[in-house]
Amino acid sequence: MTLGAASESASAIQELSQTIESLRHQLEQARRMATLGELTGTATHEFNNLLMTILNYSKLGLRHKDDATRDKALQRIHDAAGKAGKLTGSILALARNRSGSMEPTNLRQIVEDTVLLLEREFRKYQLHLEFQLDEVPEVMGQGNELQRLLINLLVNARQATAAGGYVRVTLKANPEAGEVVLTVRDNGTGISQDVIHKIFDPYFSTKLGPDASGRGGTGVGLALCKEIVDAHRGRIRVETALGKGTAFSIRLPIADTLPSADRVA
Repeated sequence: MTLGAASESASAIQELSQTIESLRHQLEQARRMATLGELTGTATHEFNNLLMTILNYSKLGLRHKDDATRDKALQRIHDAAGKAGKLTGSILALARNRSGSMEPTNLRQIVEDTVLLLEREFRKYQLHLEFQLDEVPEVMGQGNELQRLLINLLVNARQATAAGGYVRVTLKANPEAGEVVLTVRDNGTGISQDVIHKIFDPYFSTKLGPDASGRGGTGVGLALCKEIVDAHRGRIRVETALGKGTAFSIRLPIADTLPSADRVA
Protein backbone atom coordinates (compact mmCIF):
# COMPACT_ATOMS: atom_id res chain seq x y z
CA MET A 1 0.00 0.00 0.00
CA THR A 2 1.39 3.39 -0.98
CA LEU A 3 1.74 6.22 1.53
CA GLY A 4 -1.08 8.11 -0.20
CA ALA A 5 -3.41 5.11 -0.09
CA ALA A 6 -2.62 4.54 3.59
CA SER A 7 -3.38 8.18 4.35
CA GLU A 8 -6.72 7.96 2.50
CA SER A 9 -7.57 4.76 4.35
CA ALA A 10 -6.80 6.34 7.73
CA SER A 11 -8.89 9.38 6.81
CA ALA A 12 -11.80 7.15 5.77
CA ILE A 13 -11.58 5.21 9.04
CA GLN A 14 -11.55 8.44 11.05
CA GLU A 15 -14.56 9.75 9.15
CA LEU A 16 -16.41 6.48 9.69
CA SER A 17 -15.65 6.59 13.42
CA GLN A 18 -17.01 10.13 13.63
CA THR A 19 -20.16 9.06 11.78
CA ILE A 20 -20.67 6.12 14.15
CA GLU A 21 -20.20 8.38 17.17
CA SER A 22 -22.69 10.88 15.76
CA LEU A 23 -25.25 8.12 15.14
CA ARG A 24 -24.69 6.77 18.65
CA HIS A 25 -25.38 10.24 20.06
CA GLN A 26 -28.55 10.56 17.96
CA LEU A 27 -29.73 7.14 19.15
CA GLU A 28 -29.19 8.13 22.78
CA GLN A 29 -31.17 11.33 22.23
CA ALA A 30 -33.99 9.35 20.60
CA ARG A 31 -34.06 6.94 23.56
CA ARG A 32 -34.30 9.84 26.01
CA MET A 33 -37.11 11.46 24.07
CA ALA A 34 -38.99 8.16 23.80
CA THR A 35 -38.77 7.67 27.57
CA LEU A 36 -39.91 11.23 28.20
CA GLY A 37 -42.81 10.84 25.76
CA GLU A 38 -44.03 7.62 27.37
CA LEU A 39 -43.90 9.04 30.88
CA THR A 40 -45.50 12.33 29.87
CA GLY A 41 -48.46 10.39 28.46
CA THR A 42 -48.81 8.43 31.70
CA ALA A 43 -48.43 11.56 33.83
CA THR A 44 -51.02 13.46 31.78
CA HIS A 45 -53.71 10.91 32.68
CA GLU A 46 -52.71 11.03 36.35
CA PHE A 47 -52.70 14.84 36.34
CA ASN A 48 -56.18 14.86 34.80
CA ASN A 49 -57.41 12.57 37.59
CA LEU A 50 -55.99 14.97 40.18
CA LEU A 51 -57.70 17.93 38.50
CA MET A 52 -61.03 16.07 38.58
CA THR A 53 -60.51 15.42 42.29
CA ILE A 54 -59.89 19.12 42.89
CA LEU A 55 -62.94 20.08 40.79
CA ASN A 56 -65.29 17.60 42.47
CA TYR A 57 -64.30 18.54 46.02
CA SER A 58 -64.54 22.23 45.11
CA LYS A 59 -68.14 21.61 44.09
CA LEU A 60 -68.75 19.69 47.32
CA GLY A 61 -67.40 22.57 49.38
CA LEU A 62 -69.53 25.08 47.53
CA ARG A 63 -72.72 23.02 47.94
CA HIS A 64 -72.35 22.34 51.65
CA LYS A 65 -72.04 25.10 54.22
CA ASP A 66 -71.16 23.04 57.29
CA ASP A 67 -67.59 23.27 58.54
CA ALA A 68 -66.95 19.52 58.65
CA THR A 69 -67.75 18.97 54.98
CA ARG A 70 -65.83 22.03 53.89
CA ASP A 71 -62.80 21.04 55.95
CA LYS A 72 -62.83 17.59 54.36
CA ALA A 73 -63.15 19.10 50.86
CA LEU A 74 -60.32 21.57 51.46
CA GLN A 75 -58.05 18.83 52.78
CA ARG A 76 -58.68 16.64 49.72
CA ILE A 77 -58.06 19.62 47.43
CA HIS A 78 -54.83 20.40 49.29
CA ASP A 79 -53.63 16.79 49.03
CA ALA A 80 -54.45 16.52 45.32
CA ALA A 81 -52.76 19.84 44.53
CA GLY A 82 -49.65 18.76 46.43
CA LYS A 83 -49.43 15.52 44.49
CA ALA A 84 -49.98 17.37 41.21
CA GLY A 85 -47.08 19.65 42.07
CA LYS A 86 -44.81 16.68 42.74
CA LEU A 87 -45.93 15.04 39.50
CA THR A 88 -45.09 18.05 37.35
CA GLY A 89 -41.81 18.46 39.23
CA SER A 90 -40.88 14.87 38.36
CA ILE A 91 -41.60 15.42 34.66
CA LEU A 92 -39.61 18.65 34.65
CA ALA A 93 -36.69 16.90 36.33
CA LEU A 94 -36.68 14.22 33.65
CA ALA A 95 -37.00 16.78 30.85
CA ARG A 96 -34.23 19.01 32.18
CA ASN A 97 -30.90 18.67 30.45
CA ARG A 98 -28.95 17.71 33.53
CA SER A 99 -25.19 17.94 33.45
CA GLY A 100 -23.61 15.29 31.28
CA SER A 101 -20.78 14.89 33.77
CA MET A 102 -20.66 12.76 36.86
CA GLU A 103 -21.68 14.70 39.95
CA PRO A 104 -22.92 13.96 43.49
CA THR A 105 -26.50 12.78 42.97
CA ASN A 106 -29.42 12.19 45.34
CA LEU A 107 -30.48 8.68 44.33
CA ARG A 108 -33.39 8.58 46.76
CA GLN A 109 -34.96 11.65 45.09
CA ILE A 110 -34.59 10.00 41.69
CA VAL A 111 -36.31 6.85 42.96
CA GLU A 112 -39.17 8.85 44.52
CA ASP A 113 -39.68 10.84 41.30
CA THR A 114 -39.68 7.68 39.18
CA VAL A 115 -42.10 5.80 41.44
CA LEU A 116 -44.47 8.76 41.32
CA LEU A 117 -44.34 8.79 37.51
CA LEU A 118 -45.08 5.06 37.21
CA GLU A 119 -47.68 4.64 39.97
CA ARG A 120 -50.64 4.92 37.62
CA GLU A 121 -49.19 2.38 35.18
CA PHE A 122 -48.83 -0.17 37.99
CA ARG A 123 -52.38 0.47 39.18
CA LYS A 124 -53.61 -0.04 35.61
CA TYR A 125 -52.07 -3.54 35.59
CA GLN A 126 -53.33 -4.25 39.14
CA LEU A 127 -49.85 -4.51 40.62
CA HIS A 128 -48.65 -3.38 44.02
CA LEU A 129 -45.71 -1.01 43.77
CA GLU A 130 -43.96 -1.03 47.13
CA PHE A 131 -40.86 0.83 48.24
CA GLN A 132 -38.59 1.07 51.26
CA LEU A 133 -36.11 3.89 50.85
CA ASP A 134 -33.50 4.61 53.49
CA GLU A 135 -31.67 7.90 53.76
CA VAL A 136 -28.48 7.22 51.82
CA PRO A 137 -25.35 9.20 50.89
CA GLU A 138 -25.12 10.76 47.45
CA VAL A 139 -23.68 8.66 44.64
CA MET A 140 -21.47 9.89 41.83
CA GLY A 141 -23.69 9.78 38.77
CA GLN A 142 -25.75 11.33 35.99
CA GLY A 143 -29.32 11.84 37.18
CA ASN A 144 -31.07 11.27 33.86
CA GLU A 145 -29.15 8.09 33.16
CA LEU A 146 -29.88 6.67 36.61
CA GLN A 147 -33.57 7.45 36.13
CA ARG A 148 -33.58 5.68 32.76
CA LEU A 149 -31.94 2.68 34.47
CA LEU A 150 -34.67 2.53 37.11
CA ILE A 151 -37.48 3.03 34.58
CA ASN A 152 -36.21 0.10 32.50
CA LEU A 153 -35.98 -2.17 35.54
CA LEU A 154 -39.46 -1.22 36.76
CA VAL A 155 -41.05 -1.69 33.34
CA ASN A 156 -39.36 -5.10 33.00
CA ALA A 157 -40.62 -6.10 36.45
CA ARG A 158 -44.14 -4.92 35.64
CA GLN A 159 -44.18 -6.92 32.40
CA ALA A 160 -42.99 -10.07 34.17
CA THR A 161 -45.58 -9.91 36.97
CA ALA A 162 -49.20 -11.01 36.80
CA ALA A 163 -52.13 -8.98 38.15
CA GLY A 164 -52.22 -9.10 41.95
CA GLY A 165 -48.45 -9.41 42.21
CA TYR A 166 -45.97 -6.93 43.57
CA VAL A 167 -42.85 -5.04 42.60
CA ARG A 168 -40.70 -3.79 45.47
CA VAL A 169 -38.00 -1.12 45.32
CA THR A 170 -35.50 -0.86 48.17
CA LEU A 171 -32.64 1.55 48.69
CA LYS A 172 -30.01 1.24 51.41
CA ALA A 173 -26.44 2.17 52.13
CA ASN A 174 -23.53 -0.18 52.68
CA PRO A 175 -20.94 2.17 54.25
CA GLU A 176 -18.44 -0.63 54.85
CA ALA A 177 -18.28 -1.31 51.11
CA GLY A 178 -18.56 2.40 50.23
CA GLU A 179 -21.67 1.87 48.13
CA VAL A 180 -25.42 2.39 47.84
CA VAL A 181 -27.59 -0.60 46.93
CA LEU A 182 -30.73 -0.22 44.82
CA THR A 183 -32.87 -3.35 44.39
CA VAL A 184 -35.93 -3.95 42.21
CA ARG A 185 -37.66 -7.21 43.13
CA ASP A 186 -40.81 -8.83 41.72
CA ASN A 187 -42.74 -12.05 42.27
CA GLY A 188 -43.28 -12.62 38.57
CA THR A 189 -42.38 -15.37 36.13
CA GLY A 190 -38.64 -15.44 36.78
CA ILE A 191 -35.91 -16.12 34.21
CA SER A 192 -34.78 -19.53 33.02
CA GLN A 193 -31.24 -20.52 33.96
CA ASP A 194 -30.77 -21.53 30.32
CA VAL A 195 -30.81 -17.89 29.23
CA ILE A 196 -29.74 -16.00 32.36
CA HIS A 197 -26.23 -15.50 30.96
CA LYS A 198 -27.66 -13.78 27.87
CA ILE A 199 -30.00 -11.22 29.42
CA PHE A 200 -27.54 -8.32 29.19
CA ASP A 201 -26.65 -9.06 25.56
CA PRO A 202 -27.90 -6.40 23.12
CA TYR A 203 -31.12 -7.39 21.32
CA PHE A 204 -31.64 -10.56 23.34
CA SER A 205 -35.15 -10.79 24.78
CA THR A 206 -37.31 -13.45 26.40
CA LYS A 207 -40.42 -11.56 25.22
CA LEU A 208 -42.16 -12.24 21.92
CA GLY A 209 -42.65 -8.52 21.28
CA PRO A 210 -43.99 -5.30 22.80
CA ASP A 211 -46.80 -5.59 25.35
CA ALA A 212 -50.16 -3.77 25.23
CA SER A 213 -48.45 -0.51 26.22
CA GLY A 214 -46.05 -0.79 23.28
CA ARG A 215 -43.05 -1.40 25.51
CA GLY A 216 -40.50 -4.17 25.61
CA GLY A 217 -39.48 -6.98 23.33
CA THR A 218 -36.56 -5.23 21.63
CA GLY A 219 -33.79 -6.65 23.80
CA VAL A 220 -32.41 -3.17 24.40
CA GLY A 221 -33.63 -2.48 27.97
CA LEU A 222 -31.35 -4.69 30.08
CA ALA A 223 -28.37 -4.14 27.79
CA LEU A 224 -28.84 -0.40 28.36
CA CYS A 225 -29.08 -0.99 32.12
CA LYS A 226 -25.75 -2.81 32.11
CA GLU A 227 -24.20 -0.04 30.02
CA ILE A 228 -25.39 2.66 32.45
CA VAL A 229 -24.20 0.75 35.52
CA ASP A 230 -20.78 0.15 33.96
CA ALA A 231 -20.48 3.85 33.09
CA HIS A 232 -21.11 4.63 36.78
CA ARG A 233 -18.43 2.15 37.88
CA GLY A 234 -21.10 0.11 39.56
CA ARG A 235 -22.21 -3.50 39.54
CA ILE A 236 -25.49 -5.15 38.58
CA ARG A 237 -26.53 -8.58 39.84
CA VAL A 238 -29.59 -10.68 39.16
CA GLU A 239 -31.20 -13.37 41.32
CA THR A 240 -34.10 -15.31 39.84
CA ALA A 241 -36.20 -18.44 40.18
CA LEU A 242 -38.79 -19.65 37.69
CA GLY A 243 -42.30 -19.05 38.96
CA LYS A 244 -41.06 -17.10 42.00
CA GLY A 245 -39.65 -13.86 40.64
CA THR A 246 -36.52 -11.86 39.95
CA ALA A 247 -34.41 -9.30 41.80
CA PHE A 248 -31.96 -6.90 40.18
CA SER A 249 -29.48 -5.30 42.58
CA ILE A 250 -27.48 -2.24 41.56
CA ARG A 251 -24.42 -1.25 43.60
CA LEU A 252 -23.11 2.27 43.04
CA PRO A 253 -20.11 3.92 44.72
CA ILE A 254 -20.78 6.60 47.33
CA ALA A 255 -19.57 9.96 46.05
CA ASP A 256 -17.30 10.66 49.02
CA THR A 257 -15.47 7.35 48.63
CA LEU A 258 -14.20 8.04 45.10
CA PRO A 259 -10.82 9.67 44.45
CA SER A 260 -11.24 13.29 43.32
CA ALA A 261 -9.90 12.43 39.86
CA ASP A 262 -12.77 9.97 39.37
CA ARG A 263 -15.40 12.64 40.06
CA VAL A 264 -14.96 14.18 36.64
CA ALA A 265 -16.50 12.43 33.65
